[in-house]
Order: sequence, then structure tokens, then C-alpha cells
Amino acid sequence: MKIVLDHLTKKFPSRNKKEHGEVTAVGDFCFEIPDGKLVGLLGPSGCGKSTTLNLICGLLKPTEGKIFFGDDDVTGLPPENRGVGLVFQNYALYPHLTVRKNIQFPLENLKGDAKLSKEEIDGKVYAAAKLVQIDGLMERRPSELSGGQQQRVAIARALVKMPRVLLLDEPLSNLDARLRLQTREEIRRIQKETKITTIFVTHDQDEAMSISDLIVVMKDGYVQQIGKPQEVYDNPVNLFVAKFLGTPPINVFDGRVKDGMLYIGEDVVLKAEGIPDQEVHAGIRPEGFVLREDGPLHLQMSRLEVMGRDVSIVSGHPCCQSETIRSIIPAESNVDPASDTIRFALKPAKVYLFNKTTEERIYLER
Repeated sequence: MKIVLDHLTKKFPSRNKKEHGEVTAVGDFCFEIPDGKLVGLLGPSGCGKSTTLNLICGLLKPTEGKIFFGDDDVTGLPPENRGVGLVFQNYALYPHLTVRKNIQFPLENLKGDAKLSKEEIDGKVYAAAKLVQIDGLMERRPSELSGGQQQRVAIARALVKMPRVLLLDEPLSNLDARLRLQTREEIRRIQKETKITTIFVTHDQDEAMSISDLIVVMKDGYVQQIGKPQEVYDNPVNLFVAKFLGTPPINVFDGRVKDGMLYIGEDVVLKAEGIPDQEVHAGIRPEGFVLREDGPLHLQMSRLEVMGRDVSIVSGHPCCQSETIRSIIPAESNVDPASDTIRFALKPAKVYLFNKTTEERIYLER
């Protein structure tokens, strides 16, 4: 099911008594979500991603704009008539009901021509439970399940009606690190098997990038960038996107362009031909450093962190906007941990320049 958001906007009354007006939670959101794809809505808390999800499912009415499921305008439809499945962060299971009864609950409320026989309900419940691999836990109650198992029950309950759209609102936030990894892989498997158009809300960029076909990066209610995860990571349109994606995060320096060269402090680190002389934010991905004895960038060595296949060099520089710089290099690299200074060359494709005022991307010639 294709979903089209046409200039979708949601405003709330301001709670500031001194400033009477409105707060824009979602502003002029235009996007077409392709049929059968998994799209990640990504951004910090308060950026509007959960509000967008609630607009799509019908729990909130937009201030402006329209929502289409396929060719159908669903903007005015109540949630129960939109054909959506919604999975919440806190599972929202009925504690007094078994797994079986939790999953079948949405089917028991069907009326008229949609009403199902007991045999049909049992078949759909078992199929949904088997899809999420909890068919052996049907008679347990939520208190007897692990967090990951409870989340699977919530997903099965959302899927049992085979919705046109599946909406996941931070579904992994309450799980530990290993279980998060396992469950997000399961979500991707289930989505591929069912081919249901899925929207996945998260503030965790690793989650969004690992399972999404497309990601939408949001800030303060507005879309910053839309694209395939790797494309957005490789080509951020502004400093916010560059800083939000990446683990470890991008290293940002106060730099300047002069006579077609990029300076960080007194070091001439890279060519910047065709760019007018100006002060810039210079972002360097951790994997963009090349260890070299005659490298142009001098950093103050702090320590080494061995990560197995890679080594993380932690260093500092007066022009860096954070206290520490992390450079990821191959584990076989020969580094003297007792050295006070370390020198790097830079990979041009991993260096990004941003306007000092607007923080928009300034494109280097590759």
C-alpha cells in the first residue's frame, strides 16, 4: 500500500502563557512511501516523528494537508477504518489475558461481513503467532514473558488483521542491547515476508539504518533529508544530518577556506578548489583518517581503544568542537601509544564542509 503525505502539518496551541500562538509539531511534510517498503522516521526526541505516526494512523487530525493510502483519501477516516496495525513502545498488552487472547482481541471486535467464525479466528491467530515465532507460548500471560517475547505478541496482534499499513512507534526502546539487535532483525524478516508497508519510528540511527529501505531524518517538526540509509550517510545535506548519523559520530572542526585550501588551525589539510574564502564547519567521519607520518593534520594523542578488527585513536585538537576526536584505523596499523602527536592524511570523500551560519552543505569537488 503506497502512502502519500501531502503538505501534512500539525500545530498545537502554545503552552507558554506569555506567548499566545501555535507550536508546529509537523511542518509541511511531503513524502510518498512506496508500496511494500520499510521506512524509518529518525530524529531526536520532540522532532515530530511520533506525531507524524499518529497522524497517519488517525489518532490525530492534521491542521493542514492530506493523507492518502493508495488512491484513497483517508484524512477524515477514523483509525478503525484505516486498516492500520500499531505497535507501541510499551507493548500495551492486556495483563489478565493469555498470549492467544491478546492476539485475537482485534478479531473479536469485527462486525457485519467482516465477522469471523471461531475456526477462522484460531487459524489467523496461530498464523500470526507462528510468523513472529511465539506459537509455543500461546497459553502464557504477559507477566510470564520476556520483554522480547512481549514485543512479539504486540507485533502479532498488529498483524493478525493483515493491515494495509504497519506502524511501529519506538518498538525496541525497552529492550536490552542484544535483544534489540535480535528483534530488529525479526521485524525486518516479518516485513519482508508480509510485504506490508511499514513505518518505523526511532531515535536510534543504528536501528533505522540497518533495517530501513528509506530513512526520513527530522528536526523540530521538519524533514531534513530523505533517502536510502547509505546515501544519506555519505551525502548529508546539512550539519545536523551529518552529526545525527554515524557511530562514532562525525568529528566537527572550526575550519576555514583560503586560496582554495582547507585549513584546520594552521594545518593545510585538503584542497577546496572553487570555494570562496570563508569560515566553515569541517566534518570528518571517523573512518576518514589515514595514518601517515607526513600527514598534514596534527592531532594531540590521548589513547588507543582496541576494538578487534579496528583500532580507535582518541585524540584532541584546539579547533575541534568536541573534547575528543575518534579516528578509526585498521587493527594492523603501527601506532606508538606513548607518542604525544599523531598525524593523518584525510580521505576527501569523508570530509564535509558546512556554511558557518546556515549549516548547509558546501560541496567539495571530488
